[in-house]
Amino acid sequence: MAWRARTWSPNAALVNNPAFSYCVSVFSRKNRAALFPSPRKGVRNRGEYRIFSRSSQPHEEYSSLQIKPESAQSYVLLILLCCALFLPGLTTLPPIDRDEARFAQATRQMFERNDFIRISFQNEPRHKKPIGIHWLQAASVKVFGDPREGTIWPYRVPSFIGATLAVLLTFALGRRFFDSNTAMLGAALTAGCLITVVEAHQATTDAALLATAVAAQGSLAVHYVRARSGKPSGIRIPVLFWVAQGTAILLKGPIVPAVSALTVISILIADRDRLWLKGLHPFTGLAIVALLVSPWAVAITRATEGAFFGDAIRGDLLPKLISGHESHGFPPGYYLLLLPLTFWPAFVFLVPALRWAWNERTTHAVRFCLAWAVPAWIMFELVPTKLPHYVMPLYPALALLTARALHCLQEGSAAWPRFSPKYMVPVSWSIGAVITSAAIIALPWVLEEGFQPVTLIPAAAAVAFAAACIHLFRRNHLVKAAAVSILGIAAVFSFVFQVVLPRIDALWLSRTTARSVSEYVALHTDAGPVKILAAGYHEPSLVFLLGTETNLLSPAEAALTLIYYPDSIAVVDNKSLEAFLDRLAACQATPELLKEIKGINYSKGRRSVLRIYTLASGCQVENEERSPKAGTIAKLPPDSGTLF
Repeated sequence: MAWRARTWSPNAALVNNPAFSYCVSVFSRKNRAALFPSPRKGVRNRGEYRIFSRSSQPHEEYSSLQIKPESAQSYVLLILLCCALFLPGLTTLPPIDRDEARFAQATRQMFERNDFIRISFQNEPRHKKPIGIHWLQAASVKVFGDPREGTIWPYRVPSFIGATLAVLLTFALGRRFFDSNTAMLGAALTAGCLITVVEAHQATTDAALLATAVAAQGSLAVHYVRARSGKPSGIRIPVLFWVAQGTAILLKGPIVPAVSALTVISILIADRDRLWLKGLHPFTGLAIVALLVSPWAVAITRATEGAFFGDAIRGDLLPKLISGHESHGFPPGYYLLLLPLTFWPAFVFLVPALRWAWNERTTHAVRFCLAWAVPAWIMFELVPTKLPHYVMPLYPALALLTARALHCLQEGSAAWPRFSPKYMVPVSWSIGAVITSAAIIALPWVLEEGFQPVTLIPAAAAVAFAAACIHLFRRNHLVKAAAVSILGIAAVFSFVFQVVLPRIDALWLSRTTARSVSEYVALHTDAGPVKILAAGYHEPSLVFLLGTETNLLSPAEAALTLIYYPDSIAVVDNKSLEAFLDRLAACQATPELLKEIKGINYSKGRRSVLRIYTLASGCQVENEERSPKAGTIAKLPPDSGTLF
């Protein structure tokens, strides 16, 4: 096949790239029936289904638009897109409560204690998630930061890399399954969906887990298609599958193995043939997984005398499977209700895409994507404990199906479903633009910071990109419309994360408090170390910003500690203020108010007022009582409350 060279413009490449332009000729209506014949009537084909493949002789109309499979251009474009989506805000957003701050603080303490086996938050063991994300964060901090500083962005680098790697792997899988154009659009849709953008900005496990999920499912998919076409998979594909499974277990336990198991079971039921599984070398694969997981598993078992796995199963895994754990219990259908938000902007095309996928379910590529997404989705809906990011490992499959369906709908080889009128697409874009613009402008007002003129920029961009998408859609440029919607996400939310959100001080109580406390400590270093006490406000982000030695106490304990250590400084929540002042009054101690900070505690969903106190100079305490042991930690809030 001859490839024609053409000039590449970085400005126009993303929209005018063939992945965002036209469907490959192999999927034209003329060739489709010949290349993909339906099974004969009355005959059950044991696994003999149609396979998507590239045409070796593309139509002349498209031959100049094709990308060489080995070309790096598509990967470069996707990396640039990921940088535009994931980098803004990475360094400017403060630590987000509560999961991100807990993960980052636990990693930080590994450096402080020189212990990279056990996981703890201050003096409390964290027997919940495996070690994988902490090792990745520790490596990142070693390269990019200093564990002694309360700087969050080095801890976020693994999430950025994980999300980017997931996008690139989605492209690689899509190119194997369909063609470069579909793969490019599917990968871009994966990158641009809101849940991916949000998780790529947080120092948690989910973005890295997404990369392992795509690696595992992608290698399984390649093996499946090769086995169905009678081609051997070799050894590299099975090894990649099992390495991805072991890495996923180190990151978040059995999530990815469960998704892969459900995929395999669904294909076995549909194909009624299990011979294709032999090429995965299950016994060798399990040995690879054991080789990856067992060193840390043995080490943590010895270090905690077996407590880690017992606590993780009894205190974290089983409660999530049995009931709504940590106030995150929701009925089935929760993820479907959130899908318009978490899978935006690809959601506007998802309904016709699923209809197309059902009609094409006899093809290996579509069948595998459905087996990847549908059974695991049902599993997540049935589990009582639900958080929006739990279904993230399924989104690449939905994105690839959506991308392939858009190409077919655009060229006319697939019909638009009657139950999903075409006018719903521009209506959805219009509603999305209005809601996004209103939310961006109103957020500072709601938080009592007044009108921020800078919010008009992303609000106007949201409206402009929605109008452009509607214009392209009305002209039947469906692929270009989807591409422009992704560019709109990049333009709007990069500005929001980089400029708008960091400016809203009321949203970041811990950051404002940490700045005030640091200023006070800097002025009183001559008196020796200053103890920092927190009563009522026990958010992990405060500990990360102020240091591991921050004391999280009850109001009475904070008052007694302030008396016993007069150079201490206390941060008191408004709900704990009365008990704190009463305890000081009982000891005839006089506090001095240094600063009052108003804002919103988004983890608890309520407004909060923090007051910073120290003991008044010259205060004489007649009935001095000893404080509780320094470093006492009150009961911490649940793990999984997050801003997003």
